[in-house]
Amino acid sequence: MEHNKSQRGRPTRQLVYQRLEEAITELRERMGGLPSPTEAEGIWTSIWHQEAHHSTALEGNTLVIQQVEALLAEGRAVGNKELKEYMEVTGYAEAAKWVYGQALEPGDWASEAPLTLTEVRHVHQLALGPMWGVAPHPNAGPLEGPGNFRRHDIQPFPGGMIPPSWVEVDAAMIDWVRSLGAGAGANPVESVATAHGAFERIHPFLDGNGRTGRLLMNLLLVRLGYPPAVIYTRDRNRYLGALRKADSGDPGPLGELIARAVTDNLYRFVVPAVTGLHRLVPLAALATKKQSVFTLRAAIERGRLRGQKGPDGQWRSTRVWVDEYVESKYQRRS
Repeated sequence: MEHNKSQRGRPTRQLVYQRLEEAITELRERMGGLPSPTEAEGIWTSIWHQEAHHSTALEGNTLVIQQVEALLAEGRAVGNKELKEYMEVTGYAEAAKWVYGQALEPGDWASEAPLTLTEVRHVHQLALGPMWGVAPHPNAGPLEGPGNFRRHDIQPFPGGMIPPSWVEVDAAMIDWVRSLGAGAGANPVESVATAHGAFERIHPFLDGNGRTGRLLMNLLLVRLGYPPAVIYTRDRNRYLGALRKADSGDPGPLGELIARAVTDNLYRFVVPAVTGLHRLVPLAALATKKQSVFTLRAAIERGRLRGQKGPDGQWRSTRVWVDEYVESKYQRRS
């Protein structure tokens, strides 16, 4: 099926990419780009909790979001789950926090080398270390702990794809890291999808490749100026299906899934939380009892209030523009 046609009313893939790029452009022009974790702790904490929950749940972790929030916010292990499940979430969350901090702070990385093998190993060590301490992989050798590449061969995937032999992993990962420098093409998100699929095909670690791969995916995304993606458990089948298509040389479905996830985070967490006097936000965030959403939209349509229609079809304005409109309205009546 051609990508420029819609199916059952769903936006086409190219339109999904276009909407994301328009939203990111607006974020950069109006808000200066993504806020750092220090500048907007609430944003990153919310995404942090969601990502730690859903990414580990994709691998079978049974903690619910309330238990994850209690564990990460208060250090309380609520419920009677196995210790390794709490440690799995703790490790993933620490790795995600490191990813967010590193991604947004100035560092030695550059567009032609967005991450290093040392960072790949470090992310895996952070994510797997706590759980490994209480429940190490039963087949792990002494050199296959967190942060070390596997020394075992992996069974074929359900779709038939066979990861490389362990003796080829080091060279494959060197090539993978080098390939990331070509990721700033016409469609950066699809380039990230290509990289994510390639990482999962290599499966460089004995365990934790899915979690580590999604963390590295988000490291690449945030270094490119995008919010991180959260792959929700409800999308598990679509995600696995998209990975299989990427294995066959078509990263498009995976790119679209990632783009939708990034856009969702942008409008769910980032835009509302970084609202300021000069920031474009949906009219619902600016409405009052005297100035309803309908009134504000009508003022925009009459040219009385400055506004901008976003890629999602919603009108947006700023607190400053609304205050100017109210003041001018009062002056006209005086």
